[in-house]
Amino acid sequence: MKNKMLILSVRPHYADKMFKGTKTVELRRIYPKIRKDDLVLIYITSPIRALAGAFKVDEILAKSPSDLWRIVQKRAAITQEEFNDYYAGASKGVAICFRKIWKLSEPIKLEELKKRWPGFHPPRVFCYLNGNRDKQIIFRKLIKE
Repeated sequence: MKNKMLILSVRPHYADKMFKGTKTVELRRIYPKIRKDDLVLIYITSPIRALAGAFKVDEILAKSPSDLWRIVQKRAAITQEEFNDYYAGASKGVAICFRKIWKLSEPIKLEELKKRWPGFHPPRVFCYLNGNRDKQIIFRKLIKE
């Protein structure tokens, strides 16, 4: 089975930590259908609004929030209070552990993405590109993998 591609919306301060290497796991409440070695494109939300980089998935963990915190606390770049607030009321938490992250030298602004990919809308949380070969080719060229 071929690798999937996902566009993940990330807040600017978390994206910055990812690119600096202090955050090596992305926390989510929803389990994306991806696996090891899949490509995840990083779309930074407002006020940046741009595709800024990508990473390769190393592994995905789905655990109770308390178990997940024990595993990822040193890699998540957030406080336990922030973690608990995010997972309040959730029975499971998801951690996307990544490796081989890279940052585009020039982020691709939303306006340019819409020009190159008519109909593009940034994902609210994430979206898949696995079913559309043309979009995958476009994005692979954009990030020059």
